[in-house]
Amino acid sequence: MKKANAIELVNLLKKAYPHATCSLDFSTPFELVIAVMLSAQCTDERVNKTTPTLFSRCPDLKSYLDIDLKELEEIIHPCGFYKNKAKNIKLCAKQILENFNGVVPHTMEELTSLAGIGRKSANVILLEVFGIAEGIAVDTHAKRISNLVGLSKQKEPEKIEQDLIRTFPKNTLKDINHLFVWHGRNICVARKPKCDICPIHHLCDFYKNKR
Repeated sequence: MKKANAIELVNLLKKAYPHATCSLDFSTPFELVIAVMLSAQCTDERVNKTTPTLFSRCPDLKSYLDIDLKELEEIIHPCGFYKNKAKNIKLCAKQILENFNGVVPHTMEELTSLAGIGRKSANVILLEVFGIAEGIAVDTHAKRISNLVGLSKQKEPEKIEQDLIRTFPKNTLKDINHLFVWHGRNICVARKPKCDICPIHHLCDFYKNKR
C-alpha cells in the first residue's frame, strides 16, 4: 500500500473510532502486565471481569509471590490456560522484583525477557504505560485486517508487524492496533466482514476481489 493510502486509511479509521483506546482495565504498570498475559486467547471483556478480584487479592508484586498457586489458578480460571498463566504470573513478578528492583522495565529487550511476555504484549505495555510506540501489537484483529486489506501477505505476527512499520508513518504507529481492534470488533468481524458499511473498503483488496 502506498504511503498516501496508508495515511488515508488511518484517518478514516480515526474518524470512525475517535475513542479507540486500550480496553484492558489497569491502574499500575504491573496490573497491565497481568491483564495482557491473561488476555492471551481470551477476550478483554472476560479479563476485565476477572482482574478486579485478582488485583484486590494481590495489591503489590510481592503478593503474587506469596499467593498459593492453586488459589491464583482458581481466580484466573475463567481466562483459560490458567495453569500456564498462573505459573508465568508468579515467575514474572519474581523476575521484576529480583532483576528490575520491582519496577516494570521499559525496553523491548527487557520486557520480552519476562515470563509470559512476547513481542505483542511488550508493544502493548510500552505504549500504554510508557507512551513508547516502538512497534505495533499484532493480535488476531490486526493480523486478519492486515491480510484482508492487503497490508501484508505474511502469517506470522512479527513479519506482519514489520510490513506495517514499513507502510505506516512513524507518528501513526501508536494508533494502529487500537484502530484495528475496534474495526475488527465492529465491522471487519472474523466470520462475516460487513464490507458494505466499511469506511475503508475502497482501500481493501478483499472487498475489491469479491465484487
